[in-house]
Amino acid sequence: MKVLIDTNIILDYLLEREPFREDAESLFMAIALRQITGYVTATTLTDIFYIAYKQTRNIQLAKEAIAKILAIMEICPVNRKVIESAFNFDLNDFEDAVQIFCAINDNLDAIVTRDLRGFSSSPIPVFSISKLLEKIN
Repeated sequence: MKVLIDTNIILDYLLEREPFREDAESLFMAIALRQITGYVTATTLTDIFYIAYKQTRNIQLAKEAIAKILAIMEICPVNRKVIESAFNFDLNDFEDAVQIFCAINDNLDAIVTRDLRGFSSSPIPVFSISKLLEKIN
């Protein structure tokens, strides 16, 4: 199963944010074990780098955060088609719309997020971590 991982879950994992850390670690273990193929958008990587650097003030730690993601996940490109589709989609959160259309553009099976309401009008399935892990087990 090919799944786009929303930014909030990646940050939960990398920054060990409670109370979400344990679920995020379970998801990343499933990715590392190749039970699912994890995807991330190119724009999510820039956001992660920025947030990691802002929180740590350490460029090396920010680079290590990106390296962890690059080691186990695939990258969805953000191109003109994705941006235009997201812009024209009836969703208030442009970033979420970009995530949706990256997933569509790369023929992914689902999106996993903590923000299920933000993705309520997604034309592809959206799962919480626990529902996704139930589905693959």
